[in-house]
Amino acid sequence: MNALAATNRNFRQAARILGLDSKLEKSLLIPFREIKVECTIPKDDGTLVSYVGFRVQHDNARGPMKGGIRYHHEVDLDEVNALAQLMTWKTAVADIPYGGAKGGIGCKPKDLSNSELERLTRVFTQKIHDLIGINTDVPAPDMGTNAQTMAWILDEYSKFHGHSPAIVTGKPIDLGGSLGREAATGRGVLYAMEALLAEHGKNIKDLTFAVQGFGNVGAWAAKLIHERGGKVVAVSDITGAVKNPNGLDIAALLDHKEATGKLIDFSGGDVMNSDALLTHECDVLIPCALGGVLNRENADHIKAKFIIEAANHPTDPEADEILSKKGVVILPDIYANAGGVTVSYFEWVQNIQGFMWDEEKVNMELKKYMTKAFHNLKNMCQSHNCNLRMGAFTLGVNRVARATILRGWEA
Repeated sequence: MNALAATNRNFRQAARILGLDSKLEKSLLIPFREIKVECTIPKDDGTLVSYVGFRVQHDNARGPMKGGIRYHHEVDLDEVNALAQLMTWKTAVADIPYGGAKGGIGCKPKDLSNSELERLTRVFTQKIHDLIGINTDVPAPDMGTNAQTMAWILDEYSKFHGHSPAIVTGKPIDLGGSLGREAATGRGVLYAMEALLAEHGKNIKDLTFAVQGFGNVGAWAAKLIHERGGKVVAVSDITGAVKNPNGLDIAALLDHKEATGKLIDFSGGDVMNSDALLTHECDVLIPCALGGVLNRENADHIKAKFIIEAANHPTDPEADEILSKKGVVILPDIYANAGGVTVSYFEWVQNIQGFMWDEEKVNMELKKYMTKAFHNLKNMCQSHNCNLRMGAFTLGVNRVARATILRGWEA
């Protein structure tokens, strides 16, 4: 099932549990605005090439819309729609004053030079600058984009609207980016996991962990778990996978990956099949890579007792049912990976105030938000007698529905 179908299904189930009016339910599903623009740029050799850019602004009942911009050849309106909707529920679960949005350009960033990427980003910004804004819609980096992309958007937007550091988050520190932003999603995963484990009377230092995906989120999650005394027994990424039943030395593994660009040939662990990582013997499995990796083919073979969804939509609905029957506890993505958007919110606040925080304050506030959100989520689970995924969806949908009603949506 694709991300849009799965998201819609979860939303409808939450709407049923909450007893939402059918007209309100339909209104919450329909995006506020869909933008599609043509971006034509000269390539370095002088030839002209055109790309299609999208921005879906899903909902603004609780505040300005917020979401990443991805550069990927498979970007299409359906995917952007699903991710924009997911952001609406995610910001509501974290209880930050935002709605949801998402954007993207259908291109292969690896095939473009740095100057071509800059021209493409600037043209895209020119086409949408009057539809985004500090109090309207605040973009951020996503797949295929980074702090440099945000710097170009900030510069281009400021040509039209004056110096506006709060127009994007995930910027370079020198342009008003927040300390702690790079580690934020991985650190948020740690805080979310600590809250869940405490509920079950368990501690990170007594457990074993397998981390699928060793990019930004997975590497930070593994590093922080290792520092807390947890035993990371297996790690994988697109280059391969390594395992060590006594625990991998994550600092040494990060140095090895930095030096060689891959995980294999690491002296402190044995090579294993990447696909086998998901079914590896461990207490906690953390998927940090692509969507749909846990499905009906492998769900029966998963040995972990806890799954922390650091990736977006890693568990298919069919796998969800199989794992629930097995008694596996799944911490859902719309809560577990909300650390990134929460620190993006802190960056926006710092830019608006013109007053920057130190990293200690950023991390302390992040822990406060993630812990509070977990207790709110658990309260929904108890009120509606549902699992953590539905607890998160009912929490998010209920907050957006309440805000929509209070604003007078039928007027």
